[in-house]
Amino acid sequence: MTYRCWFQCIDPACGEKYDIFEVIYRCRRCNELLEVVHDEEQLAKTSPETWKGLFDERLGSTHWPYGSGVWCRKEMVLPLLSDENVVSMYEGGSNLLWAERFGREIGVEDLWVKQCGNSHTGSFKDLGMTVLVSVVKQMRSQGQDIPAVACASTGDTSAALAAYCAAAAIPAVVLLPRNKVSLAQLVQPISNGAIVLSLDTDFDGCMATVQDLTQRENIYLANSMNSLRIEGQKTVAMEIVQQFDWKVPDTVIIPGGNLGNVSALGKGFLLLENLGMIDRRPRIVVAQAEHANPLYRAYKNGFREFTPVAAQPTLASAIQIGNPVSYKKAVRTLQEFNGVVEQATEEELADASAKADLTGMFNCPHTGVALAVLLKLLSRGEIRRDERVVVISTAHGLKFADQKALYHQKKLPGIRGSYANAPIELPNDPRQVRETLRRIIGNKKDAAPVAAENR
Repeated sequence: MTYRCWFQCIDPACGEKYDIFEVIYRCRRCNELLEVVHDEEQLAKTSPETWKGLFDERLGSTHWPYGSGVWCRKEMVLPLLSDENVVSMYEGGSNLLWAERFGREIGVEDLWVKQCGNSHTGSFKDLGMTVLVSVVKQMRSQGQDIPAVACASTGDTSAALAAYCAAAAIPAVVLLPRNKVSLAQLVQPISNGAIVLSLDTDFDGCMATVQDLTQRENIYLANSMNSLRIEGQKTVAMEIVQQFDWKVPDTVIIPGGNLGNVSALGKGFLLLENLGMIDRRPRIVVAQAEHANPLYRAYKNGFREFTPVAAQPTLASAIQIGNPVSYKKAVRTLQEFNGVVEQATEEELADASAKADLTGMFNCPHTGVALAVLLKLLSRGEIRRDERVVVISTAHGLKFADQKALYHQKKLPGIRGSYANAPIELPNDPRQVRETLRRIIGNKKDAAPVAAENR
């Protein structure tokens, strides 16, 4: 069958359509954001069970490019793209971790963590970038003058863009806020050969500059206001359902910054529902850092008013965004999915991340925001203890190893580090080592029954 998709204005009163291979980010008629719309009538001619069987068969295979967690769903992502122009690192297919011990300790035995950081560049941004860079490769192959692709970033987007552009031999331009990303995040685009511009501003300032740059030059915009990114990121929702044998969880919690990931999650679930592949929707919870919480503030006033904020420094640097581009898309998703927005303080996110790490995880601070919000909603009874809950982990904790070390040394300003676990310095004396271990292990044994009773 021939499947189609196109860009369409998100304003129902407008609905202007554009070709998927056109260089366009906003509607020319009303200046609203665009989204990719699929011909669902054509997709529905294939039965839900046939689609499920096809996706199950493809995922993880070596049949190019269908083994990818994104491209195994090519008909529902970008059917008009030729296979030879797909730029893929076999992204997706990430672990849906049963957080058994952590869930038991906090009272949710059906708790899962979708580990999107287990990806090529260490974050969920790979899922969107494979789609965007593939489209650019096809447009360039057809003679369109696109000399480079550019993004503003607080780290993860730049890493994904640089890697996928390097694989496709396309120049990448990255605008970063100076001294506001970790060394691990900075070194990724540098290593992959991107042109890295470190600007004396925050993310929102970088975003304004990259929009100006891409409007005046032929350089292609790679930020999430480009709805091609959303097509890849929506596969997180589709993959979660597939990993649960096509059953829908009760609640999904996702960190929110520029808010493209929120609308992507909803888009994936809605497509499956419209095609009869699932029969209900989960509730979506957006978790924001208190230092960068414009969506939370709007949620508290019933979305009647939105006011950008000057985002303050936060450990969750990738969501340190005060004027999210995808705000309207996110609100629409929350309204469709019985949505909730909650925030976490710096201490709450750091402690939640560390507490979960003690059960075998290794969380990025953004996942810490989502875990902290989970704890808050549990304490208020807004999440039931018998629910199946999925927390979206957006990046790998190794990108923030320095931050984690400071936490355990109790050197993060304003954070007590309730779960700090610093190394114990001892002389090389076997007797002192034995005595120290006996004391510590003995204390842990004594504490175990108390912890069990508390559960």
